[in-house]
Amino acid sequence: MRALLIPLALAGFCQAAQAGDISSAYTDLDWKKDCVTYAQAAEGDGDWASLVCSGYRGYPVLIGYDDARESVYYGFPSDDMTAVWESFSAFNGSGPKVEWRIETTGDVAVPFAAIHRRSVSNPQDEKKSIEVLVIAKVAQPEEHQGCTIGLVLATGNAQANDQARKLADDKAKAFTCGKDKREVIGDVPPFGRVDN
Repeated sequence: MRALLIPLALAGFCQAAQAGDISSAYTDLDWKKDCVTYAQAAEGDGDWASLVCSGYRGYPVLIGYDDARESVYYGFPSDDMTAVWESFSAFNGSGPKVEWRIETTGDVAVPFAAIHRRSVSNPQDEKKSIEVLVIAKVAQPEEHQGCTIGLVLATGNAQANDQARKLADDKAKAFTCGKDKREVIGDVPPFGRVDN
């Protein structure tokens, strides 16, 4: 019996050793410096725009802006540059810094999740916004599967960053966009997804 357990234990150790190290990297997101507008409303056609921005090592960030609301997509979209609209119902804007969760195996570093702070208007007090961390699966070049996997209320929550990282690390890689249910921590404002 002991002879059987030793190879099993060694196999488990080898599998654990092959798993990559997980760390964070940060990139700036400034519409004026880091983004290019590739589509926008004509005069009299509303207030919307589509932008592509620099992200982490060639992974882009796409921003869809419509009527003071933003939908943000991290990674590689489909060939026609379309991404599912995901945003808060209330007016909102994205923060100037994106945290990328990176898995490094040998010389290969792959961002698998993004954590991005959003400011959402507060219907109870227009002078104070509600801060929410949005956790997203990063779309890979061969899959184009990117979406929001979780929301963490950051206002008044000292554990928000740790909760967001744990959610990203535990759920992002296996998450199926459009099928799996996103996780919500705290009383966050209404958030929705509109499939094309």
